[in-house]
Order: sequence, then C-alpha cells, then structure tokens
Amino acid sequence: MTLSNASRMKLIAAEAPRLMRYARALLRDRQDAEDLVHDCIVRALANLANWRDGESPRKWLFTIMHNIHIDHVRSKSRRPLLLPLDDWDQPGSTIHAAAEVNVTGPEIEQAVAALPIEQRQCVLLVGLEGLSYAATAEVLGVPVGTVMSRLSRGREKLRQRLDPGFERPALRRIK
Repeated sequence: MTLSNASRMKLIAAEAPRLMRYARALLRDRQDAEDLVHDCIVRALANLANWRDGESPRKWLFTIMHNIHIDHVRSKSRRPLLLPLDDWDQPGSTIHAAAEVNVTGPEIEQAVAALPIEQRQCVLLVGLEGLSYAATAEVLGVPVGTVMSRLSRGREKLRQRLDPGFERPALRRIK
C-alpha cells in the first residue's frame, strides 16, 4: 500500500518528540538538538520520494538524523572552536550552558555524556529509543555485532561510573 505525502508528513510529525529526545541526549545542548531535528525533518520532507513503502518512519528518520549528525561532527573537526575571551567566564556562555540545564537524573546524564560517541549512540538508540539491534545497526550503518559490542562496552562504562562498588563476578576457567 502506497502512502500519500500527507500521510507520510503526519508520520514524520509524530516522530518529532522521539527525534528531539534522542538529539538532546546525544548533543547535550537544547539549541543544537533543535537545529539537528529541524535539519532532519527538512531533509526528510525534501526526500519523501526516497521513503520506501513498508519502511519504519522512525528508522528512516533516525538514519537521516545520524547522517546529518556525522556531517556536522566531521565539519566541526575540520575547523577550530573559537570563543571570545570575554565570554569565557560568563555564566551564560556556551561553556556553562550544560550546567544550567535542569534535567532529572544528572548523574545518568553525565555518565552518558562521558561515553565515546559511538557507544553513546548505541546506548541511546537501544536504551532510550527502544530500537532493535538490527534497526540500530541500519541507522548507524554498522554490523549488528558492532552495535552489540559498543552497547556492551557502553553499558559497562555506565555501570562502572554510576556504581563504583559494583564488581563483576570473576570468570573461572574450565579445562
């Protein structure tokens, strides 16, 4: 069954809160997250013809968002971060913006933010957004085994950071 463009637009709009939640958790900055979601929706609307019938709108949109995010990361890595010296110690500066965000579970937010980006993406897509390993692998463009590995390492780092007293049981060798 072929969906009309109006139906596709409604499905895209319905996914906007999930896109925003993932973008905020990934970027840790409200304005950057809003920009990423906006860019994702604009690109999705411009490419409605590329949406295959039967494909999940969530998976399609997260794939678009991932690709846009990677493009932004690559472009930022090519140019240095420039901040005016006058803004360095100002409470409203971008440096202090993360501290002003009032989010429940600040320890969890900090622990997730400390993860390497590859692990953070997997933890957020599987844990927060509820995507399957296969869907996460498609969104990120990596094999399922890579998702499982990154997710395992990310969860272990979160466990260590959030519960320093936790000790994994020692494995015993059996010959």
